Amino acid sequence: MTSQIPVEKWHEAIGDPTLADAILDRLVHNAHRIKLEGESIRKNKSGSSRTRTAAD
Repeated sequence: MTSQIPVEKWHEAIGDPTLADAILDRLVHNAHRIKLEGESIRKNKSGSSRTRTAAD
């Protein structure tokens, strides 16, 4: 599962703290979290005229 909302803000986004806790308990219990930082590759691609090669 992926989300653009940080886990810390899920309670606010879901609105119901009990429901948010239940969802987070089930998702995060056996999950591996990978937090990505920096500019979006898709954003960079859309404005770039550079052609990718196999080495990229």
